[in-house]
Amino acid sequence: MTVSIIRFGGSNCDRDAKRALDYLDIDAEIVWHEDGLPEETTGIVIPGGFSYGDYLRAGAMAARSPIMADVREAAAAGVPVLGICNGAQIGCESGLTEGAFTTNESARFQCEHVHLRVERNDTPWTAAYDEGEVIDVPIAHGEGRYEIDDDRLATLEDENRVLFRYCEEDGTTSPDANPNGSKHDIAGVLGDRESVAVLMPHPERVTLPDIGPTDGQGILRGFASPRNGV
Repeated sequence: MTVSIIRFGGSNCDRDAKRALDYLDIDAEIVWHEDGLPEETTGIVIPGGFSYGDYLRAGAMAARSPIMADVREAAAAGVPVLGICNGAQIGCESGLTEGAFTTNESARFQCEHVHLRVERNDTPWTAAYDEGEVIDVPIAHGEGRYEIDDDRLATLEDENRVLFRYCEEDGTTSPDANPNGSKHDIAGVLGDRESVAVLMPHPERVTLPDIGPTDGQGILRGFASPRNGV
């Protein structure tokens, strides 16, 4: 398979994502957004960064790039798509997933490690973990607070589409463990298909063993999961 990592002006985690996928023996290439998706694309990463300098809203302008129409079409056809940090903002802005990411409750940029609780392990992105397992993954964002109206939040919860929640080291949720004020402590969600997911923390930054912890490997291994049709 070939995972296309979409680079926008202002992306800065595209090379990190490629290195992480290369380490996991998952073929990946960086694709400039104006060039469109290559025909051989069998997976898509929308990486972190500050596309278009977060002008208007984080992810708002990148979501209107023509390549995102290709991404939506590919996602509808079952191609796995993972949006990370700014990529999660772009994913929500382009309608790949419900909700939106907005300014942190602290009104500050926050760069730190957080604990995430795996809410379900029957998806490609979480199959490497146990349900309820707590993993350590870093965040780096100023607009990471997940917001959604109450009716759609109820539907999201009823349909079990929450992948990760911010939590304490022992797995319990608390205001102190929620770094940005996200509703229901949500850190990552699924789209209409389990092959589409967005999350605010950075799994690519905790994949390479020579630079630190490797708790993020399981998320990226989702691209090679049989549940994603590969």
